Amino acid sequence: FSLIRQGLFLVLRDFQGLTQVIIPQDEAHSHVKELLSNAPVESVVRVTGTVSPRPLGQENPKMPTGDIEVKAETAEILNSCKKLPFEIKDFIKKSEALRMQYRYLDLRSCRLQSNLRLRSRVVMRMREYLCNLHGFVDVETPTLFKRTPGGAKEFLVPSREAGKFYSLPQSPQQFKQLLMVGGLDRYFQVARCYRDEGARPDRQPEFTQIDIEMSFVDQAGIQRLVEGLLQHSWPEERGSIMTPFPSMAYEEALAEYGTDKPDTRFGMKIVDISDVLRGSNIHFVQNALSYPHGSIRAICIPQGVRYLTNKDLESLKESAKSQFNQEIMEITRRPDGSLKSLLTKFLGEKEKSELIQALNMEEGDVVLLAAGEHKQVCSALGALRLLSANLLEAAGLALRDPTAFHFLWVVDFPLFLPKAENPNELESAHHPFTAPHPSDTSLLYSDPTKVRSQHYDLVLNGNEVGGGSIRIHSAEQQRFVLEKVLKEDSEVLSHLIEALEFGAPPHGGIALGLDRLISLIVDAPSIRDVIAFPKSFRGRDLMGNAPDYVTPEELEPYHIQVSWPLEEKEAKKN
Repeated sequence: FSLIRQGLFLVLRDFQGLTQVIIPQDEAHSHVKELLSNAPVESVVRVTGTVSPRPLGQENPKMPTGDIEVKAETAEILNSCKKLPFEIKDFIKKSEALRMQYRYLDLRSCRLQSNLRLRSRVVMRMREYLCNLHGFVDVETPTLFKRTPGGAKEFLVPSREAGKFYSLPQSPQQFKQLLMVGGLDRYFQVARCYRDEGARPDRQPEFTQIDIEMSFVDQAGIQRLVEGLLQHSWPEERGSIMTPFPSMAYEEALAEYGTDKPDTRFGMKIVDISDVLRGSNIHFVQNALSYPHGSIRAICIPQGVRYLTNKDLESLKESAKSQFNQEIMEITRRPDGSLKSLLTKFLGEKEKSELIQALNMEEGDVVLLAAGEHKQVCSALGALRLLSANLLEAAGLALRDPTAFHFLWVVDFPLFLPKAENPNELESAHHPFTAPHPSDTSLLYSDPTKVRSQHYDLVLNGNEVGGGSIRIHSAEQQRFVLEKVLKEDSEVLSHLIEALEFGAPPHGGIALGLDRLISLIVDAPSIRDVIAFPKSFRGRDLMGNAPDYVTPEELEPYHIQVSWPLEEKEAKKN
């Protein structure tokens, strides 16, 4: 039970909700009164009694069972509860570490109960849609596999063969393509995936994907299937979602939102003002425009004068400097309509007027301007757009509807990107199995940097919730991409390349991040709030204390010895 009041009644909680139980006060039931009055909170109690309407005026409209109560006749404590490390109430502040350590208690909270039950219902509806309505086959793929070139780091699992290791797959990518070769033309799986990405907030080393692959399909076919899947499984209490979802090219997303996952719930788009300032004699403007990909861009913050402090504006500028090495210039439109900025003395009346028009500036708006290389400028302004939206909302301006769900397809990504550590070498923008855009196939052999891919991302409220592509189904093309473009050893993927030589059908697919999707549906602050037993942001299980040490004897069959850092050796001695 969850609480007792004045020895007169207690509230019993089970998976269906709360029920008020009246404790008998008469002498004949004194043993029931004593037992229930002395039971510690959160004990497991069995009560039998008579269900009756509450007295007139004592109904509780906030409780589903608020019209009735149970008059206890017998009671039994099945298991008493010892002193709790925290109260089981949603409004009680508990440290994340304590919640993780006692996760089985945290799971009793209404919020986690609701989240996990909603997750279960959504997954069940997804299974219905895919298997019963669209003929998909649910196939489990192996967890022990081998290393995949490129992509995220994988967890290694030692084997009893000296020097040989399994890898935990970061996704069932190769297996689902092999299933297409095997003639299982519509595959899906609620798949466990593993990525060794170290300490990253709001990422989990193991997570769940709704994994889908189809033969004889194009990009539009996958997109319509996923839209129907989400519409079918969408919880009724969250309203309805409209399909088809809008679509946006990667270049447009970067130019207008500064990111490949735009939050389209609000405006404040990035505006290109290069032509407005091209004729000016401002040194840093001319310097930026002299570069091949140079541009001047800006965002307009509505009512920024009223809602943002000088400290806020300084923090925005500092953020752009530290994260993107990008200087930011600020322009304010005063109540009299004039502009206030270090730039204004270099601008004529015509340029000022064009600037106001291009940015649609109202009195009291603040503009943040950036000059430099196109991608850097857009990325910096995209980050400032989100940060300033958070600041505006914190100051009381309603900018984004918290109940709105804005889905968006982002398409026409580049197939390859320059490596950060060596820009002369290329890496896959997503993974090496993505097919080039049909119009760009010839560029693959002449200028791979200009090739668009048949990759598509699904974005919800500025969060990536899915990604997929049409795959390469030609062994020759797959070998060329691996060996000649990416300079990878294709031998690691010889099984997949050989399979493509045995009459592989054209195929494509997508994976939806289930944890992220559910956390957005329920408006959870973290994906940890929609996973029953998550890891901490450092990848640790604080409840079971994993990962843990093993003895040298246990490592012996795997031909492994641990080389301890010096400080850990000393700590173990002591």
